[in-house]
Amino acid sequence: MESIEAVLDLDKKRADIAVLEEQAAAPSLWDDPEAAQKITSRLSHLQSEVRRTEALRGRIDDLEVMFELAEDEGDAEARAEAETELDSVRKALDEMEVRTLLSGEYDEREALVNVRAEAGGVDAADFAEQLQRMYLRWAERHGYSTEVYETSYAEEAGIKSSTFVVKAPYAYGTLSVEQGTHRLVRISPFDNQGRRQTSFAGVEVLPVVEQSDHVEIDESELRVDVYRASGPGGQGVNTTDSAVRITHLPTGIVVSCQNERSQIQNKASAMNVLQAKLLERRRQEEQAKMDALKGDGGNSWGNQMRSYVLHPYQMVKDLRTGHEVGNPQGVLDGEIDGFLEAGIRWRKQQEQ
Repeated sequence: MESIEAVLDLDKKRADIAVLEEQAAAPSLWDDPEAAQKITSRLSHLQSEVRRTEALRGRIDDLEVMFELAEDEGDAEARAEAETELDSVRKALDEMEVRTLLSGEYDEREALVNVRAEAGGVDAADFAEQLQRMYLRWAERHGYSTEVYETSYAEEAGIKSSTFVVKAPYAYGTLSVEQGTHRLVRISPFDNQGRRQTSFAGVEVLPVVEQSDHVEIDESELRVDVYRASGPGGQGVNTTDSAVRITHLPTGIVVSCQNERSQIQNKASAMNVLQAKLLERRRQEEQAKMDALKGDGGNSWGNQMRSYVLHPYQMVKDLRTGHEVGNPQGVLDGEIDGFLEAGIRWRKQQEQ
């Protein structure tokens, strides 16, 4: 706990809170709604982090008293209660320690996630849809809000691709370890001969762009196409040309958005996605230069990173960390915290 408190630097956080509280109390705060939103959001995040740390410190201090009382009174029930609380505190401490490992430049940001079907035909499209649901369920379990920007449905089943944002502090730092190729092995429900199939889906995780990022985009280098949204939708969503596809000509990056009824709103969301992709491209180029200077060739930890086996046995295994569980259905239902924690610890070791 002491090492976590040292890394989090609570005194600095309390000083930052005092400054932000002063700014939040200014009568002119909402003259600039975007700046106001940033101030109040940052304030709320710092306050909750300090409260969570102080509460955990209080629970650790109380533990000693709980064990002493149980010992003095020879109360087996109180002793069992103290043991249960000790396990709970250990788990909370592990989670907080993982948060202290998220110290990258963009780790505090919200996350923009893109899931796409790769090799494997209809099974891959179905798998991509399962992965999209897995991440959305994970966010839901933690109380994080999400927004789906675009979903491209496959013809027979599943999706070709989907882009969505997870709106929570440190969502990017946490989910970025999911980037790479995921592999599914199962008896295909789409194969009338009941054969085992292997299919692949790719996951890309980007930090959400902020005003301070300065990603310059020349409008003349963009091709903007509008089209009619496809796939399941409410009334009106498929009846107007409101969906927007933007192609960035110099890089060939293509982004699209179709979740809003308004073409203007869809274009704004698509531009946000394009900026995030260009920011990530710039970050990768800078990283490649650093790797070249360090002479390590920039060994990538992306590519194939997790296997989901449903047949002939049941297992999900991370190929980088070795973390595995025997409950694929639970994982696909959003129970991925163990994989995220192992991935974050593994990445930190790679950086040392």
